Amino acid sequence: MQVITRHFRARGKAVIASLLVGVVLLLDAMAACPSLHELIHKDAGRADHECAVTMFAHGKVDSVSVEVPVAAPQTFVIVLPSVEFSIFSPAIDHLPAGRAPPVSCIAS
Repeated sequence: MQVITRHFRARGKAVIASLLVGVVLLLDAMAACPSLHELIHKDAGRADHECAVTMFAHGKVDSVSVEVPVAAPQTFVIVLPSVEFSIFSPAIDHLPAGRAPPVSCIAS
């Protein structure tokens, strides 16, 4: 029984939301097209006529504006000075004992 009730509640909310959106869109369409407004109200052309359509047309409808804060993650960057050491090591240290680099015949 509870499953059926939840199903109808969810469907009911969707139907009501759809109907409300449809009403707002109809009001906007009637505010944009005076001939469509006159189909509903015969006295829509009079200056003293007031209804929801004329309120929409004259901008007398307040809407809620919501400011959503953007959560920006904070990142901390640690900058350390880089220190580089360079040690000179001649290649002759890596040769086996009694061996030297080749001597070119041009240099002698």
